[in-house]
Amino acid sequence: MSTRSILESIQGSGLADWMRYSGVAPVIESTHVVAAVLLFGTVLVVDLRLLGLADSRLAFTRISHETLPLTWVAFGVSLITGVLMFSASAQTYFDNTAFQLKALALCGAGLNMALFQLVTARRTAAWDQCVPAPRAVRVAGLASVLLWAAVVLLGRWIGFTKGYDFTIPPGVELGFPVGPE
Repeated sequence: MSTRSILESIQGSGLADWMRYSGVAPVIESTHVVAAVLLFGTVLVVDLRLLGLADSRLAFTRISHETLPLTWVAFGVSLITGVLMFSASAQTYFDNTAFQLKALALCGAGLNMALFQLVTARRTAAWDQCVPAPRAVRVAGLASVLLWAAVVLLGRWIGFTKGYDFTIPPGVELGFPVGPE
């Protein structure tokens, strides 16, 4: 199967029809935005602690433990609503530069988190209450903030670029004067 045929199958599914024709799309889109912002907010709280910019009196492990359940719920809701929105216009989203960059930023954020958990967080006891935290911890926190901010900003950009063709057809003059007349 080609990528195009997979996208056509997704876009032709009953789920995609439900998204396009049931009137539920604005609710799904709003839920996606709220969940994404909640996700970014909970991640930001942890990352600011890693960077030493938030309340350094609290241990990283405590902040992480308290925010992680909400982070996972927000991620799950974002994922489900994102898949629903994608299904309605799979081909358009797939070809959209902002969507492609958002997907790349999401992968980068996931990779950053995995590396942090597998490498840096294993030595948490050594730096849990240190300010400033070791350089690797701060780098992971900064990368996370930047990647998740990119996810949010690119997600908003998708809404302004999805399905528009900005090319000017041949022979069309816009009538903007160029230079002195």
